[in-house]
Amino acid sequence: MGPPGPRRVTLRPRLGTDKATRWDRRITAVPRVRLSAAAYRRITALAAVAVGVIIVTGGAVRVTGSGLGCPDWPTCARNRVVAPWEYHALVEFGNRAVTGAVSVLVMAAVLGSLVRRPRRRDLVVLSWGLVAGVIAQIVLGGLTVLFKLAPPFVMGHFLLSMALLADAVVLHHRAGLPDGAWEARPLVAPGQARLARLALGATAVVVVLGTVVTSSGPHGGDVRAKRLSYTVHDTARVHGTAVVALLVLTVALVWWLHRSGAAPAVQRRSRLFVEVLAAQAAVGYVQYFTRIPAALVAVHIGGAAAAWSAALWLCCGLTRAVPAADGAGDAGTAGPATARAGVLSRV
Repeated sequence: MGPPGPRRVTLRPRLGTDKATRWDRRITAVPRVRLSAAAYRRITALAAVAVGVIIVTGGAVRVTGSGLGCPDWPTCARNRVVAPWEYHALVEFGNRAVTGAVSVLVMAAVLGSLVRRPRRRDLVVLSWGLVAGVIAQIVLGGLTVLFKLAPPFVMGHFLLSMALLADAVVLHHRAGLPDGAWEARPLVAPGQARLARLALGATAVVVVLGTVVTSSGPHGGDVRAKRLSYTVHDTARVHGTAVVALLVLTVALVWWLHRSGAAPAVQRRSRLFVEVLAAQAAVGYVQYFTRIPAALVAVHIGGAAAAWSAALWLCCGLTRAVPAADGAGDAGTAGPATARAGVLSRV
């Protein structure tokens, strides 16, 4: 007989022994990252603010004529990752750096949705939507540079940023909704809800028309950038008419909500929307009659993001979440309202 083989060592003690109990205690003592609902909502607020900031910094790139300060992508210039010590290059490179910071917050929103307790599918999906939006924004931004600030690319880049902002606002709103099954109880009359959503759609139209005005005006991001063939006076006239119509629509909504005694929270959101919209309209008319100064254009771009956010926030507050009726978890007896609650709370 040859020498005995190596002895097999059992790493885990047998169940039922004191050693096994101590081993299991060590394993379960490993800390697990968990995030409360309140902490996660703070993260979503930071992500929404960060998306708004990137819209403002992108506007700063345009009005300073720094759109081609970094003529290459993803590097700043050929064989140079960091911008040279030159004004336009630093402005454009700074905007790219801000995009990187926004990406960090977006990833925090995604990771937070995964470790939040309880985990909710709707928050996970919306947070991944932010990631997809940031990636698309980076790619479209690179194409915008490579195509020398062609107006369709510039307009698309801005509108994509507004879509990203919408995702962030809705994510923040839904992060504040209760966990478990709940029902969306209307806080306004059906006609008022339709009017509010019509105002949201009209705001989107006004934003699109605003990109046409900017792409026809003097601030194209670079003196060599092509402009749309329309005159800025014609596009501004169409845009201004749409703004006036939106203001009338919104003031009518505020008046209707006040007269009907709607929920105070909805009235506050509607007043905020009309105040932001009125301020934005005032800035727009002042910049038009003062020959479109760069500083006011930058303020107007930031105002567009604020007005869009206020319109979204108003529509998010048209209903109130209330606990679902007893038996909401019974799929066989759930009614339409209960079924809707399950979808809203988990999808």
